[in-house]
Amino acid sequence: MNKNIGNTDRTIRMILGLALVIWGIISVNYWGAIGIVLIATALVKTCPAYTLLGVKTDKNEQ
Repeated sequence: MNKNIGNTDRTIRMILGLALVIWGIISVNYWGAIGIVLIATALVKTCPAYTLLGVKTDKNEQ
């Protein structure tokens, strides 16, 4: 898969993902599991939704 997530986007996804997971654990709410998706996409540097929409925030990737 081609990378389509830039460093800033990746950092934001990681922070929001961790916040959602922590919120989900504290409030015993399954909506916090969405944070796992954000963390996963940040780690692999690829977002399937970005691929479908043709969006690229990674400036280094051609």
